[in-house]
Amino acid sequence: MGRILLAAIIAIGAAPAFAEGQAPKPMTFTSQKIELPQSERMFPGGPKAEAINNNCLACHSAGMVLTQPKLTKAQWTETVNKMAKVYHAPVAPEDSAAIIDYLTNLKPQP
Repeated sequence: MGRILLAAIIAIGAAPAFAEGQAPKPMTFTSQKIELPQSERMFPGGPKAEAINNNCLACHSAGMVLTQPKLTKAQWTETVNKMAKVYHAPVAPEDSAAIIDYLTNLKPQP
């Protein structure tokens, strides 16, 4: 029943183009240029923030991370590992522990 209804909807939608003797126009792709927002904001904390500033700012703004809800150490560990292993984030393995500790002790910012 669902397939028949879907086929009927597709046929009805395509009918005006074929009724006028016109083939549907092919899809075209064009290059687009967008400007991403830039930020000079860094993670606060001086030397304690060095690992996160050196690794995480390649993909995230500090503001995006600083406004996240408070997570547990286990949750941050899972998140950092996912960024490195699944999304192939350029996180130096020797910096992971420092990043996780920094994020675990982070106080959410407004």
